[in-house]
This record gives sequence, C-alpha cells and structure tokens, in this order.
Amino acid sequence: MKQNIRIGLLSCALASALGAATAAAQERFVTIGTGGQTGVYYTAGQSVCRFLNRAEVQPAIKCNAPSTAGSVTNIVSLENGEYEFGFIQSDHQHKALNGLAPFDKGGPIEELRAVFSLQTEILTVVARSDSGIESFDDLKGKRVNIGVPGSGSRDTFDEVMKAKGWTNADFALAGELKPAEMASALGDNNLDVITYVVGHPSGAIQEALTNVEAELIPINGPEIEKFLQGADYYTTAEIPAGLYPGVDEAVPSIGGKAVLATTANTDPEIVYQLVKAVFDNLDRFKRLHPAFADLEAKDMIRVGLTAPLHEGAERFYKEQGWL
Repeated sequence: MKQNIRIGLLSCALASALGAATAAAQERFVTIGTGGQTGVYYTAGQSVCRFLNRAEVQPAIKCNAPSTAGSVTNIVSLENGEYEFGFIQSDHQHKALNGLAPFDKGGPIEELRAVFSLQTEILTVVARSDSGIESFDDLKGKRVNIGVPGSGSRDTFDEVMKAKGWTNADFALAGELKPAEMASALGDNNLDVITYVVGHPSGAIQEALTNVEAELIPINGPEIEKFLQGADYYTTAEIPAGLYPGVDEAVPSIGGKAVLATTANTDPEIVYQLVKAVFDNLDRFKRLHPAFADLEAKDMIRVGLTAPLHEGAERFYKEQGWL
C-alpha cells in the first residue's frame, strides 16, 4: 500500500515537473533595443516590457529591454535578428528602409516595419556659459561631444555638420562620450559642448543644466532651413520653456519622432500582443515619463511612421477602429 502511495506521489511530481517544463518551453521571448540609461528610449523599453510581461496571454511572453547605443545599433540588430523590436529615430527608419547612409552598404532594409511612434526627439546642444558660445556657428574650434558611434544622435549631428560644411577637424576636440558621461565631462571643463538627440525632459540634459553654468544653444538659420528642405524626415522643433533651470523661452532646433520598429519576420501575434499591452495601458504609460504626457493614440499610429506598419500592429489598430 505504502509503495503504491509512493509511486502515486512520484507520478504526480513527475507530471507536475513535466507540465512546468512544457510551459517554460512554450514561453516566447522578445528583446527590445533601447538607448542610454539616462534617455527616454530606455524608460520606454522598460515600460513596454513591464506591460507585456504582465499580459495574460498563453503561451506567456517574456520581454527584456537592454540599454544600447541607440537607433543605428538597434536597426542593425533588427536586421541581424538579434532583437525583435528596437526604438529608433524616424529619420533612421526612412534611411534604413531606402538604403541611405549610414545603411547604404548593405542596401535597403525592406523588411523594416513600424509599430508606433512616441515623443519628438530633438537635437539638443548645451554649452558652458564660459565658452563664449551663443549660436550654433560658435561651435567651431570648441571641444564638442559629437556622440557615440552607432547612435542616432551621432548620425544626426554628422548630417548637420555636413550641411554646415564641417568635419571633426573643425573642433578642438570631437568627443564620443555616452550620454551618461556627458554632464560630468562638461562640469569638469573637459568639454565646452554636449550634443544629444533626445526627448524632453531628459535626465542627462537636466543634470548638465543643474550642475553646470550652461545654456541651450538654438539650431536655426539659413543653412539649417536649406538642410530641412532636402531632408523631409526632419522637421523644425522646439525645446519647451520651463523644463530646465534657466530656460525661460522655447529654444528652436530640429527633430523627428521616436519610433518602435520591428521587421516583417516578427511573429504577428507577438506584435499584436505588444501593442495591445501598451494601448490597453496608455494612460498609465503616459505617466511614466513627462515626455509621454501628450501622447495620443491617433498620432502614435500615423505620425513619424516612414516604414509600413507591421501586420500585427495593423490588425489591432483596425480592431479599435483607428485605421
């Protein structure tokens, strides 16, 4: 009798273990490429994963969102199948889809797909007050952090430099620091200027303007206007007044949208469940960062999407009557 009980208990334990193993084997895993840990991409990725991990779907979807160098790196990782999703700038979405630099060597990435857009990403320039810099033209001859190779910030700044007829040699120093390192380098007087394409308010920009006597530098003028005419994936933009200490008036610049991208190879059901998890919790999502406060679903599914919508996202939006 005791032997039968032991055999029965063992069978139950084995069945339970097998069931757990089967459930674990069925779990689906996705990775979202983000950006620097002080940037909005990182917050967005962590937030999306939080909602997706809590979604009551079977099999379960397990999501993680590591910090990366940003847009260019994320697109390369999407193309290589290393990530299922990645946050990118709308201009890089356009360039990758059409095989434009810095994606010209491998040709167009035709399988790139859009999921939704978020906040406006603005080219932001912060200069030490004692540097003598009052306009964008004053950057020549100064110590400037131009951005991390492989980041959207760097590529955008390279484009603007080209429009101005500048090269790295026009600066006393062309730094390549990560966003988390910029403010301290500015404060230690190792740099005169930091540049960053980011949604506002930004922790990195807040740190720089709080701990250093510094100003936001406007990006405008005839050369910038001409540049925008030939690069319609950018638009004029403003860094709003009141977000940072000493910034009492809006500061003109250029920018584009942040976009969550994927590829046509990503399982439509996973894309569907991701957008459902976000839009079912949109009010909560908007409270997770000030840059998300003004997001509207009708804009998120249209504005800045220079690549086709993924079929899984499109299915959800049509079910909602938004398309």
